Amino acid sequence: MSVTMWFDPTCPFTWRTSRWLRTEARARGEKVTWRLMSLAVLNEARDVPDQHREGQQAGVRVLRVLAAAGELHGNDAVEALYTELGIRVHDRGGRYDTGTIADAVTAAALPAGLAGAADDPARDAAVRASHEEGQARAGQESGSPLTAFGDSAGFFGPILTAVPAGEDAARLYDSMAALSTITAFSELKRART
Repeated sequence: MSVTMWFDPTCPFTWRTSRWLRTEARARGEKVTWRLMSLAVLNEARDVPDQHREGQQAGVRVLRVLAAAGELHGNDAVEALYTELGIRVHDRGGRYDTGTIADAVTAAALPAGLAGAADDPARDAAVRASHEEGQARAGQESGSPLTAFGDSAGFFGPILTAVPAGEDAARLYDSMAALSTITAFSELKRART
């Protein structure tokens, strides 16, 4: 079964979900299709606290580079670049600044000039189109991540507070894949711990 994940690279919960999904899909010989979504686009008409708006604006630049990576080098490049960006920001506490972007592009074995896409607003249309595709797949306005198994409707989530491993990781993957086939299923939620 194919799996698609729409992500905003600034979200730490999404980062955890991506690490789980990538590992589980690989263990099953499946590949994740990485698609972009934007919390800045999602919240553009909302009153968002300044600290969140600042992060979302930094995300705009990163999403442009990810869009360029996908357009010029394909899905594997998006995965590699997101991985290198996430390590620097989510694992090591860095910021999405010009140096971090350039360093991640190099570490992902992509052409250094790709980092220049951060300042290219022409990439915004591709980000918005991918974002809107994910929102349509979920059937309602939803945050990051969005996950879809096969041709089924997409989900907001899963939201993970830690990266599950072993049997827990496999059960979560199987459960998500199974729920995706039930057209009557809509939503589950509990408090984040």
